[in-house]
Amino acid sequence: MAEQRFATSVYTSRLRRAAELTAEAGLDVVVVTPGPDLRYLIGSRAETFERLTALVVPADGDAYVVVPRMELAALRDSAVGEAGLEVRDWVDGVDPYALALDGLGVVRRLAVSEATPALHTVPLATVSDASPQLATPVLRRLRMLKDAAEVDALRQAGAAIDRVHARMAQWLRAGRTEREVASDIAAAIVEEGHAEADFVIVASGPNGADPHHEVSDRVIGDGETVVVDIGGPTELGYNSDSTRTYATGLVPDGIQDAFAALQRAQQAAVDAVRPGVTAESVDAAARRVLQDAGLADRFIHRTGHGIGLSVHEEPYIVAGNALELEPGMTFSIEPGIYFPGEWGARIEDIVVVTDDGVEPLNVRPHALTEL
Repeated sequence: MAEQRFATSVYTSRLRRAAELTAEAGLDVVVVTPGPDLRYLIGSRAETFERLTALVVPADGDAYVVVPRMELAALRDSAVGEAGLEVRDWVDGVDPYALALDGLGVVRRLAVSEATPALHTVPLATVSDASPQLATPVLRRLRMLKDAAEVDALRQAGAAIDRVHARMAQWLRAGRTEREVASDIAAAIVEEGHAEADFVIVASGPNGADPHHEVSDRVIGDGETVVVDIGGPTELGYNSDSTRTYATGLVPDGIQDAFAALQRAQQAAVDAVRPGVTAESVDAAARRVLQDAGLADRFIHRTGHGIGLSVHEEPYIVAGNALELEPGMTFSIEPGIYFPGEWGARIEDIVVVTDDGVEPLNVRPHALTEL
């Protein structure tokens, strides 16, 4: 079965824009090796090996692909053929780095995608007059602004992970281990429309105070909070990421009060999202609520991260980021509060900036749901 991707015209437009941005950045060429950037630009899921596979995007001229002849099949389900890109295939004994830059003249300003390993970056430097730099300024701008098709893919991913959260009572209960619950959740993530479960966090009781706890053999107790942070890619490659905090019975009033403040903080941050505001102002909106509740020191990470073909990408919703939000930017809003040795909680939705505000892509209730 052919892998899902967008229409060829989408990739043609992206490649054209990539060339424009390469020129605007004053670069001679951008080299993109397998990873999210390559998938974004040509729909390819090729992997990085010791042999060079790369998309070469000159500032002046048409993009082309360099690929080992033995890896040509890896391009089969990409847009390369339909888009009419030149394919420069090579066999062992040929210098693929010289082949990649052949015909470009003197290359003094060369940039590589973030996923390009030193294994390939260093040889590219040796066959050019360049000290390679990251192509982040070019590729970040492209991937940070999602088009309608991408937003729809993220919307579908969000609905799929919402369906998993809706089934949580089937698995999450006192007496089971975190690992047992996580195994059931992982299976459900695939059942509900994902290509795979990329991550499953089940953090019960004191483990909930560790934002990046995954799972353990700890037995979930009665009357505990349990942080469930889950997500994965759909077949198109766009990711879900949603967190809810559950309770395995009645929890103390102090926990309920603190969680209510967290709910208000998360909603305040969502409400702050609109075109023209800064990423840091959205972060500040959540922090103000928690500060007023005396919980400022319990919020120990950024408010959010961009999402798309990568679970974590730009824009980052964090203090010090003066980036102005634009329609099509998609990111998480996920404040949390953590009490080491006791408990923790986090609420996370993916949102997209619209022309006049914000659209949440997760719609499951935020309340401290008692299972």
